[in-house]
Amino acid sequence: MDAQGRGRADDIDPADQWVLNPRTGEYELRLTPSAPQSAVPGPRRVTSRAGAAGAPGAPAGGPPPGAARGRTAAPDRESDTDADDYDDAPGRVPAPRRRRGVPEEPPNRRGRRPVKRKSRAKKILLWTGGTMAFVLVGTAGAAYLYLQHLNDNITSVSDDGASTGGFSSDKAINILLIGTDKRTGSGNKGYGDANSVGHADTTILLHVSKDRTNATALSIPRDLIVDIPDCPTTQADGSTKVIKGTQGVRFNTSLGQEERTPSCTVRTVTELTGIQADNFMVADFNAVKTLTSAVGGVEVCLGKDIDDPDSHLKLSKGTHTIEGEEALAFVRTRHSVGFGGDLSRIEIQQQFLSALMRKLKSNDTLSSPTKMIKLAEAGTKALTVDSQLDSIDKLKDLGLELGKLNIKNLTFTTVPVVDNPAEKVKATVVLNESTAPTVFQMIKDDVSFTEVKQKAKASKDAAAAAAAARLKGTKSAASEVRVQVMNGGAPAGSAQETLNWLQIDEGVTKSENAGNAPKALSRTTLEYDPEQADQARRLAEIMGLPGTALKPGESVENAQGLPTMTLTLGKDFKGAGVPLTAATKVPDSVQKSTADKVQCAK
Repeated sequence: MDAQGRGRADDIDPADQWVLNPRTGEYELRLTPSAPQSAVPGPRRVTSRAGAAGAPGAPAGGPPPGAARGRTAAPDRESDTDADDYDDAPGRVPAPRRRRGVPEEPPNRRGRRPVKRKSRAKKILLWTGGTMAFVLVGTAGAAYLYLQHLNDNITSVSDDGASTGGFSSDKAINILLIGTDKRTGSGNKGYGDANSVGHADTTILLHVSKDRTNATALSIPRDLIVDIPDCPTTQADGSTKVIKGTQGVRFNTSLGQEERTPSCTVRTVTELTGIQADNFMVADFNAVKTLTSAVGGVEVCLGKDIDDPDSHLKLSKGTHTIEGEEALAFVRTRHSVGFGGDLSRIEIQQQFLSALMRKLKSNDTLSSPTKMIKLAEAGTKALTVDSQLDSIDKLKDLGLELGKLNIKNLTFTTVPVVDNPAEKVKATVVLNESTAPTVFQMIKDDVSFTEVKQKAKASKDAAAAAAAARLKGTKSAASEVRVQVMNGGAPAGSAQETLNWLQIDEGVTKSENAGNAPKALSRTTLEYDPEQADQARRLAEIMGLPGTALKPGESVENAQGLPTMTLTLGKDFKGAGVPLTAATKVPDSVQKSTADKVQCAK
């Protein structure tokens, strides 16, 4: 809770409201009658079957004897009796289980032996830091009205059709995390531009694999030169306004400038990488402060003393536990680390987020009801989410998906860039065209940046071996390859472009343009009769097709009545002569690190 709000009715810390219910042997959220009533009400009052609030044995109100604020919650328990149906004697409520300071229960109490339940709370993970946040909700004891309170904390804005419409549990997930330098809240006068409407100051595209075994967090430099596309945005009155795009500008101007909304940043990332986000989240300066305080601080390491008057960070060499203002200063420092630029700041932010992941995965956090509740409060207040992610249930479902991930397989990397050659004084960067496309394609292809043990490794290995085998064997001469080329989702004119290239440059003279395919395909395929396998292998070599693109099946007949293969150019087609073989390894020149490794900022 922010110090300035201490004492207000709407700022009561829910973590202080956990009390022991003697009827269930569990801790529950409850506000005492004397406490100011907030948006976080306690659970309903338990009565006997007769419904008399004042029945013998029922509490008069407030915490029961022996229950202290802030005590650690007891393990979840389960019984075959309902809270209102303890016995068949009207008005009689049995005593609780024997605990310190609580009388021994009477004999002959009905009910089965309690069974321990595995708490789902440990599966729900909140990861955050001024640029990155996912929501945790402790479901084991949270009441419906408390969830409603969390819903009221959430701020959402329209995605304006820029996203896919929301993540799915059976597909890979792409979340765009945007940290803005807009000044909001108290204590932030020393940060950002005084009159700025905010920029996309720190942006991360988080890709979580379909099987949830791995994830890649791709940082996008704020000073990267990009093209910002036209951006339809929803206005306050519900109307739509198209904000004209701009070419050759800094990436950070995709938000705030010219009244651009987060959906404009989403469109810019799609234009840049070819990857469309499922959802987005936006955090400002306060997110780092409130969320690091909620977990009790994050441990970071410095390889040297740092005294940065611009970010207000002053720490000695070694390890430190930081939170609040100091944590914000850490993620914003750049002049005292690396080469002193934004790329160096990205590295220190990635180190910070890795440390935060480790803290959130620790038992120190997951086993603490107080921290879990504080995280839920801080997380829902710190973020602005898109309109497809605007409820605590949706955020909880996302948290459950992210909670399946092992942090050793979470890779942090940065869009490969080089200094802008058009500048004498280097201030901006441009894409490294030799490596950036590979990084983008690996994410699109759901390829892990780390080696992971796949859930169905044996079957996947067998499928990969079968695909690779299709490329092995004799190959016919290019002049003997008979193929028809169809457009199945590639840019208009791709079939004719490929035909010209095959005939003129590669000697595949027995080829023809068959127009558009019956349906669009995400990937380019080559279908052929098994008797044409030698022709298929030759064309695969010429086109740079992976074994997975080869589909043994049936051939078609050409004008001469001869069997002919069918090459269908899919959405992954990059142009005539550009290989389609999927990358399986990150280029050596690309910087990357995993969240489980402790690194020291230098």
